[in-house]
Amino acid sequence: MAKLQHKLTKENLKSQHTDKKSYNRKILMGSIIATVIAGTPFLFYIYEYVPDTPKWETIFGTYNSNLYGSANVGVWVLMMKVIPLLLSLIWFFTCKHWWYHVLIIPIAMFSFQCLSALNDDIVYMDELHIIWLLPFMAIVFPSIYLIRARMFNKINDADKTMEELEEEFMIKPKTFWGKIKQYF
Repeated sequence: MAKLQHKLTKENLKSQHTDKKSYNRKILMGSIIATVIAGTPFLFYIYEYVPDTPKWETIFGTYNSNLYGSANVGVWVLMMKVIPLLLSLIWFFTCKHWWYHVLIIPIAMFSFQCLSALNDDIVYMDELHIIWLLPFMAIVFPSIYLIRARMFNKINDADKTMEELEEEFMIKPKTFWGKIKQYF
């Protein structure tokens, strides 16, 4: 009896040790994400350190601002698109709700806007992006509707709460890369 109790105590200690590791990992990831979110205003104001000239020499290369006339304005426009994209990506990868796939639409929109902000040949930046987003919307909207319909069918069939149904429909990859691979 004492050996069995000792064995159960050892197994309990092992599970507590792994739980502590995963808890520490969650705390670390949460701290990194919170720091990135808190730092977005500083990231936005990077444009103030860019010279107000049409040509900007950096260690990464030369930026010629043909459309905007100033590298400062070009970086300002880019930051206006990158910050919402960054925050949408964080929201997408940390969201625990069943509807998080809908966030693909604003992520695609901000991605197109970033690309067009970098492309100096496009004069009317936000004019036709809705056409590029239609394929994403055509896939995401019906998918979300079907998931919602399945949830409400299960509610009518069983005595489950919305939280239990969200857990049932949620796809939970173990790692960050697993979550990224899930979409490609």
